Amino acid sequence: MNRPRVRYLAAAFVVLAAVLGIQAATADQEVKAETVAEGPYEGHTLISVQSYKLNGRLVVVNTSTNDVVWEYDPPNSRVFDAEQLENGNVLVAVTTKLPPSKCPEEHLQVASKQCIQAKVLELDYPSKEVVWNYSWYDEYITHHEVHDVDRLSNGETAIVDMGNDRAFTVNQQGEITWEWQAENHLAEGTEFHRKYGGPPDPGGEKDWTHMNDIDKLENGNFQLSVRNFDVVIEVSPKTNEIVDVVGRPGNHTVMNEQHNPDRLEGSNHLLVADSQNDRVVELNATTGDVVWKYGGKSLLHWPRDADRLPNGNTLITDTFNNRVVEINPDGEVVWRYEGVMMPYSADRMTVPENSTDTVPATQFDSHFRDPNAATGMLQQAEAYASFVFPGWVRLPELVTMAAMVVVALWLLGELAVGAYRDYASEE
Repeated sequence: MNRPRVRYLAAAFVVLAAVLGIQAATADQEVKAETVAEGPYEGHTLISVQSYKLNGRLVVVNTSTNDVVWEYDPPNSRVFDAEQLENGNVLVAVTTKLPPSKCPEEHLQVASKQCIQAKVLELDYPSKEVVWNYSWYDEYITHHEVHDVDRLSNGETAIVDMGNDRAFTVNQQGEITWEWQAENHLAEGTEFHRKYGGPPDPGGEKDWTHMNDIDKLENGNFQLSVRNFDVVIEVSPKTNEIVDVVGRPGNHTVMNEQHNPDRLEGSNHLLVADSQNDRVVELNATTGDVVWKYGGKSLLHWPRDADRLPNGNTLITDTFNNRVVEINPDGEVVWRYEGVMMPYSADRMTVPENSTDTVPATQFDSHFRDPNAATGMLQQAEAYASFVFPGWVRLPELVTMAAMVVVALWLLGELAVGAYRDYASEE
């Protein structure tokens, strides 16, 4: 055994552990909102937080004072799309992980130690009490969450059910009034598949379509975001036929695993959080041409929501950068809410859901900046690490932890070699 080397390695490990402790103690874990330039659009901001673990919540931030003025934090849950209704209540999509003792037996076949309850909740704003709900059970939580819900003008609620690859509407009594099953319209043998292709259905509980958004258009049709197909489709509720398609499976120059497309009806443009391309893009919904874009990993990292505000600003949920930002038409950040872990969506509450009072980006300047490949890979590793480690662990802390692992393995190797030599010498 090389005893001096063992001492040096042990000392190095202790020093690195101390460095990691200092990094943890001094890490900036503050969640804060701030106005950084003139021009944020007026009103509070409703922000849903999925979270990297199971501590999702819904918050309202006063955009003028930058204070959190309301919060809803259901236990053991992830929180997705939310909107304030005309009656002042809040409609929100929540998915809660349950222990097996609270699960129906039929939903313990794949993951015997858990199931989920996908819930659509209407909350009384002042008291946060549930005044209406619709829910169902499903298997494990990953890719089975309910991502989007919308209250329709007739009082019904539109829902996308990712785990069962369907979209549907329910009335106030909880009766399904319309349903669209992806297997009947996107699978092999369908007209869509013959024309556009798409990933095969893997069957079982595996993630196939990853439907994550539903909107009712002015013409009465439903717009659905089918993330794993890289398309946004328009469906007639009268016939259930697909009447329009934006994008094409595998054509990532248009969209790549998008979220929350918003139809700007006056211009027939589509504002999309083009997540896997790390950008927000505005498309001509007829031609699929890019009208405007903002992003690249130097500006955004896996955005999942974008809303065009009446003054031309764009409110963006920048998920892996753990923030919400509002940018003006010049691409300048005018307001931000930072430090919120894995936000999903954001709405300015003075702007009605699916508002048509929007400004197309025809005259806006695009901004797109990507780092070099190595930096991009490090940013991706930093983001994925948040699913495993505490929120304060970022790239510097990951470097320290990696160095600790290398030193620990080296030290163990030295000890093992020394032990073997001692054993051999006794023989």
